[in-house]
Amino acid sequence: MRLTHVTTAELDRLEFHAVRSGEHGRVAAQLLDLANRVDAGSEISRAELFVRAGEQWEIAQEFERACSAYQRAIDDGGPTVIDARALSAGALLQLDEVGQAYAHLKRLEGEEPSGLQTYIHVAEALYAHDDLEGAERWATVGAHRFLGLDASPYVHDLLVELLRIRFRVRVDLGLDEDALDRRLDAG
Repeated sequence: MRLTHVTTAELDRLEFHAVRSGEHGRVAAQLLDLANRVDAGSEISRAELFVRAGEQWEIAQEFERACSAYQRAIDDGGPTVIDARALSAGALLQLDEVGQAYAHLKRLEGEEPSGLQTYIHVAEALYAHDDLEGAERWATVGAHRFLGLDASPYVHDLLVELLRIRFRVRVDLGLDEDALDRRLDAG
């Protein structure tokens, strides 16, 4: 097995091909192959490649395969943009494996995820599966955790996205507007 170095540009090219061609399963298999061959100095971590493969499997409606790829990312323990446990929980919910999904989320919640993208994913997954209270709680915790920490435009945009999800959930729950909701008016 030849070790390889994977760049962001290569990953973007593969994912763009999947979008353009609809060959999400084929691209997922390629990403898994790359993850199995990636060297330690690669720009993209092995765990991130497993996550990206899982995302492609999900798009292809292959949730068992997605869960397997996410588990490999979890086992690898390397850095990922979205915590693989959050992604796995979403795929498990698609498979109606609710107990396993919530076990992942409980462990994740106890460790306080490091990125806004994880909070966004969990809130969206819970919302999509009619757990409005859970979605609102994750969005609220994430918003409070990241408010005022970083003024970069990227973090600001992610925070606004999380606040929009939270607002939508709160409207569905029939909750009154609060201070976090009003932050959306400020942009």
